[in-house]
Formats: sequence, structure tokens, C-alpha cells
Amino acid sequence: MDDTPPLDGFTILDFTQFYQGPYATFMAAKAGADVIKIEPPKGESLRGMAPPGMTGSYPVAALNANKRGITMDLKHPEGVALLKRMVLKADAVVENYAPGVMDRLGVGWSVLREINPKLVYVSGTGFGLSGPDRDNLAMDFTIQAASGVMSLTGYPDGPPLRTGAPYVDILGGAHLYAGLMTALLQRERTGKGRLVEIAMVEAVFPALATAIDQYHRAGKNVPGRTGNAFANFNRAPYNVYEASDGHVAIILVTETQWQNLLRAMEREDLKDDPRFIKNDARVAHYAETEGVVSTWTKAHTRAEIFAATSRFKVPCAPVRDLQEMLDDPHMHGRGTLEVVDHYDYGPVVLPNSPLRFHETEKVPTRLSPMVGEHNDEIYGGWLGLSAAEIARLRETGAI
Repeated sequence: MDDTPPLDGFTILDFTQFYQGPYATFMAAKAGADVIKIEPPKGESLRGMAPPGMTGSYPVAALNANKRGITMDLKHPEGVALLKRMVLKADAVVENYAPGVMDRLGVGWSVLREINPKLVYVSGTGFGLSGPDRDNLAMDFTIQAASGVMSLTGYPDGPPLRTGAPYVDILGGAHLYAGLMTALLQRERTGKGRLVEIAMVEAVFPALATAIDQYHRAGKNVPGRTGNAFANFNRAPYNVYEASDGHVAIILVTETQWQNLLRAMEREDLKDDPRFIKNDARVAHYAETEGVVSTWTKAHTRAEIFAATSRFKVPCAPVRDLQEMLDDPHMHGRGTLEVVDHYDYGPVVLPNSPLRFHETEKVPTRLSPMVGEHNDEIYGGWLGLSAAEIARLRETGAI
């Protein structure tokens, strides 16, 4: 067994902020890379959303664990000079500033590649580094709107809705990590770095596959919002149903599953009913199908429904709230979630990386860094500056 983490020995300079970029570099840090989070002297923007008296909001703690943190002012010439020295020793730079920001600061790809030809430079944006929408402001919320996803989310008689979690940011971050790893793999084979870019609007587009399928099936008519039901209401049952103590999600994709659901509901008297015999028939009798299922679910608890559907292999899950998820024994048992004593929150549940490397020990969780926590360690121990040089850089405001 080789217990060396997969990215041990790689150094990544992390200029990311908010969710998308930090999630990508968090996964790299949890895979063993030395991720150096570089923030402006007052910290990244997300720290400004912290509760009073805290150094960072929960996302800062969750998405920046296992990183070392330094400060650097890239508007200060000595800050730029420091970065150029660090790039000589680094394997990658990851940033998710708006397009052109790093170029205007004099530390974009075209400059850094000349300093270190082996450098991998990864840029995460909303719409990409080119194209007519390049400079549009982009956050998870606006990308959900611009990508078409929001137009499909909500109920037919209501407005478009965002999802309850910023999944586009996280999906964009996962693609950012994939781009970083792909480029590093090539660099290891060829010795040459490259520029990699990930646009969130492009990362989310494949998630529209079902809706686009329904668009073509309906003669190129744009599908409307269907709440929790399948696009164009073309599958039944496929919905979130009320239980006596909450809600459950039930989805059927085969006729065998419908017959099994009838067994779970103890309604085998309907197995040959022409209204329900096939999906097309159930869609044609949509309200009646929904009525059969919801009458059963309303009479039972989530646990009773889940037990019955599990027995007959029907895809079903209870709709759980945040507290239930934070306490989930499965997630804690696998080590996906763990309770950590944090300097801001005390005992708090934090996530681990979803990437599992078998026959390698999990990288222990280290707390997210405070602003500039590792300035002396990085600038002194790693870059080799003297204590006097570091003190002078503090005085000038470069760090």
C-alpha cells in the first residue's frame, strides 16, 4: 500500500474566491497538493459575508480547508514581483477573476508562461475568455438564469426559480478541477504547461439534455416549468409526494418499477387497469395516477414509505432537511462529513472531498487559514525571504 496522496509534491497558487474556484482547489488540497490561497490584504470578498466577530463565513471554512493562506496586493509592484518569484516554484495557478483582470494586473497567462513554461494556468469564468458574452457579470444565480436552467425550474403558474443550492458554482468548480488535472497530466508527459479555461455556462449545459430531448419530441416547442414532475409531464409517477410527516421523492423509469410500486402500495388490483398499464396511459390519466400514489403516501410516514419501496426496489427517497443531512449516519460513517473544532464555529460539520483514492490514507482535515496566517511560513520558509524582508513587505502594504 502506497499511502502517499495522489497530488503530493504539487504546489498550486490559488487566487480563487467565492464558491466555484475554492471548491476546485479544495479538492486538490484534499488530494495532497500544497495549495497556497492568496488573498488581498483584507481577505477575499466572501469573508465580508461572515457573521460579526468571525473571520470567515461557513463557505470559507468548508471550501478552504487544508490550504495555506497568505496575503498579497497585486496592485502593488512588490506584490507582483512576489508572485513572479513564486511562479518559478509552482506547478499551477488557479483563478476565477473576471476575464482580463489578471492581465491588467500584469500577471496573466501571457506573462507567467514566460517565467515558467511548465506552469499550468487555469481560469474559471462565467462565460469564457472569448465571445460576445465574455464580460457579462457572472455568479451562480445569473448563470442559472442565462443558461436556461432557471426557465425550467418552478411550477407552471409561477415565475422561474433558482435552485435552493448554488449547484452551478459547484459544478463549475468540479470542471475546473478536471481541467487542472487534465493539464497537469499532460504537463507530466510533455514538460509543457498550458492555459485551461472553464466557463460555468458551458459546464451546466449538458444538464439540459432531458429538457432538450423533450423540446425535440414536442416538435421544437420549448417545455414549460413542471415543478417536481418530469419535463412536459411525460412520465408518471415522477414527483415529490406528501407523506404524513413530510415529503418523499418517487421516480419510475421502467414498467417493472410501476408493478413493484403497486405491490409496495398493496394496490395490485390496478396491475391490469388500462388507465395505468403503461407510462403513456398513466400520462394520459395523469391526475388519476397522481391520486393513487399521493393517497397512499399521505397515509404513511417517510420511513414507512421508504421501507416499502426499498423492499420492492422502487426508486424513492425521503426529502430531508439540513439538520437531517448534517446528522446523516451514512455520510459520517463514510467520512464524507466530519465534526471539526473550528476557531470561528466551535464543533462544526465540514465536508471532505468526494474523491476517494483507495489504498491511500485520507488526508487529515486542516482548518481553513485565517487571512495571511501563513505569510511567514510561505514567504520565509518556502520562498526564502528573510524576516527583515517580510517585515518590510508588511510595512509597504505589498502583503
